[in-house]
Amino acid sequence: MAVRKFKPVTPGQRHKIIGTFDDITASVPEKSLVRGKRSTGGRNNSGKMTVRYLGGGHKRKFRLIDFKRDKDGIPAVVKTIEYDPNRSARIALLFYADGEKRYIVAPNGLEVGTTLMSGAEAAPEIGNALPLANIPVGTVIHNIELRPGQGALLVRSAGNFAQLTSREDNYCIVKLPSGETRKILSACKATVGSVGNSDHALEQSGKAGRSRWLGKRPHNRGVVMNPHDHPMGGGEGRQSGGHPRSRKGLYAKGLKTRSPKKHSNKYIIERAGKKK
Repeated sequence: MAVRKFKPVTPGQRHKIIGTFDDITASVPEKSLVRGKRSTGGRNNSGKMTVRYLGGGHKRKFRLIDFKRDKDGIPAVVKTIEYDPNRSARIALLFYADGEKRYIVAPNGLEVGTTLMSGAEAAPEIGNALPLANIPVGTVIHNIELRPGQGALLVRSAGNFAQLTSREDNYCIVKLPSGETRKILSACKATVGSVGNSDHALEQSGKAGRSRWLGKRPHNRGVVMNPHDHPMGGGEGRQSGGHPRSRKGLYAKGLKTRSPKKHSNKYIIERAGKKK
């Protein structure tokens, strides 16, 4: 995938950089795998606004994505590569040999007509899902499970990938995109390759209206508010606002929020962003 830049014919196009959509082969989703999706606008069940700066945006339909890849031993052919408004990555429609259809997150380099497999017997090739125990050390992977059969939870957004670095007893050592290194059970499945649409990070909206189409409303910073509205508000002229913190006073940068007694701490070998 590549990105498109525009001539500054209008103010909105001056800084606009968007994807080319060259890899997309179908414009209408598979009807049997689509569900309605209601927008909350940041309100809870009683109508109270609980999340600010959300609302509006284009109506979306939710595509059911197969993160479990539990149809082991049944070959599937990639029929289409499609756009999904609910995620940054592209999705691929699979036609299984038994007639079932499923969507998966499309990895980088996947093409229409490719045959994919899942299960312990699958080859470690792009798009195939197999247990970590059967993936060669050093392989780039995505869509990683944390518990066997739970479905992929890690490394699902556009351009991301993790790397299987080594093995230790019943665990595999995986380096995640954040820089964190952790143990994951060898029975957990992962998909070979990196997530597609890697140029997503290069995109720029170019105008405020594109953010509104995505359901994002104008965001006003704490430092421009009054003292009774925000801890960082007030002051004469342009004051910095002191230590960054939330509206309720919780420190926003540098405060550790992870519980020191969290059960999964024992699986983390090296924390993300830790200075050596």
